[in-house]
Amino acid sequence: MTTLPTPRGTLTPNRPLADLTWLRVGGPADWLFQPADVADLAAFLLALDPAIPVFPMGVGSNLIVRDGGIRAVVIRLGRGFNGIEVDGDRVSAGAAALDAHVAKRAAEAGLDLTFLRTIPGSIGGAVRMNAGCYGSYIADVLEEVQIVTRAGEVQTLPAAVLNLRYRQSDLPDGAVIVSATFRAKSGDPTALEAGMLDQIAKRDASQPTRDRSAGSTFRNPLGRSSTGAADDTHELKAWKVIDDAGMRGATLGGAQMSPMHSNFLINAGGATAADLENLGEEVRKKVFQSSGITLEWEIMRVGETTHD
Repeated sequence: MTTLPTPRGTLTPNRPLADLTWLRVGGPADWLFQPADVADLAAFLLALDPAIPVFPMGVGSNLIVRDGGIRAVVIRLGRGFNGIEVDGDRVSAGAAALDAHVAKRAAEAGLDLTFLRTIPGSIGGAVRMNAGCYGSYIADVLEEVQIVTRAGEVQTLPAAVLNLRYRQSDLPDGAVIVSATFRAKSGDPTALEAGMLDQIAKRDASQPTRDRSAGSTFRNPLGRSSTGAADDTHELKAWKVIDDAGMRGATLGGAQMSPMHSNFLINAGGATAADLENLGEEVRKKVFQSSGITLEWEIMRVGETTHD
């Protein structure tokens, strides 16, 4: 077996990942590394054989790990990476801090990051995916991000170099986000809290928050202008084209497109990663046949399939 550097944090071989994802599916990682702090992560990556791939993993809220697992060192940040600090109109948060916790801490300080309250997952994933809702996105408030490169260098990058766009960003290959700093507008703490409670009520009324899901399955497709060009000002809704294709409530094995919200893929009980991904692909096929629209996955799918 390949010899890896010895970190101060926890390094576990052949670690099953299903219990670390919201969908509760997936095979093992060759290694799971939980660094003690930024210096530990940097030293580990510096000493790690450059031929060994790494995969930064958040809290698994928007992820399918395939049944064959991941042939890489999976890096999962935890304690030591979840701090939240407020200084004036700036909020700095570790990559492992939950989006909801950052929104609440900011609101208590009279700063408006309330759109983060109902976004599942942690800050690292939110930055990487330029997460957003209610018309607000990470790109609107992000000032800078601190990363550790695959070569073990700690770098601070201004938001502009990330080229944040709909559910995408440009980060160096193998880079691990360790913290982010946001600049937020001020607001009344009581009003901000009330707004977040309203968001939660609306979400719970329309989304299957009690089921095992990974958030929105597919990106909302772009509309088309009169010239036929993609036009992000006329965004279509993924749930609507899925409904139109007759796929609300569709099942495959233990996987289901939620009857409550058809853009939520859920583990209805005993699903494999293959069940979930194959159902998603069937939805994409049916939507294309129905409307000519090619849905793009929002859920990240990683790892290897199993072969019977």
